[in-house]
Formats: sequence, C-alpha cells, structure tokens
Amino acid sequence: MIVRIMGEGQVRLDDSHFAELNKLDDELLAEVESGDEEGFGRTLAGLLDAVRRLGTPLPDDALEPSELILPASDATLDEVREMLSDDGLIPG
Repeated sequence: MIVRIMGEGQVRLDDSHFAELNKLDDELLAEVESGDEEGFGRTLAGLLDAVRRLGTPLPDDALEPSELILPASDATLDEVREMLSDDGLIPG
C-alpha cells in the first residue's frame, strides 16, 4: 500500500504492518474524541514514526496514487478531527 504523509512524501508499506498501525490509530481516535492534546501529539508522532520506520520511501519524483493519506507531524487536533472517519485515519 502507498501511504502519503502530508508535507513529506510517500512510502510503500506492507499490509502486514497494519495491525500495529491500527492500534496507534485507535489511540489517536480516542484522544481526538476526548480532546487530549498531549496524548494526541504523542500518538500522532508515534504513528508517523512507525510509518517511516516500517515503510520504504518512494523517490520524490514518483507519482503513485496514495491509498492512505496521513496528516503532517505538525497537524492540530482539529485538523486531524476533520480527516477522521469512523475507523480513524486507517481503515479497518
């Protein structure tokens, strides 16, 4: 799956990593819903770090369609709230 982190670029991520990412996504969703700014910042950073660590960066000139778009590391709680679906940022 191709994942875009807004403002950074794209990474190719194997589907086997989505269980780990979904745990972080569930935490992030709960923190957004409760308005926990501190927890939100920590969990968003953890989620993005996991995508960077587990994924393989695509070249800057690659134009692959992104199957998943994640917010930038400096996104606010309100900005992420607007991006969320019932499943969070990551479907499933």
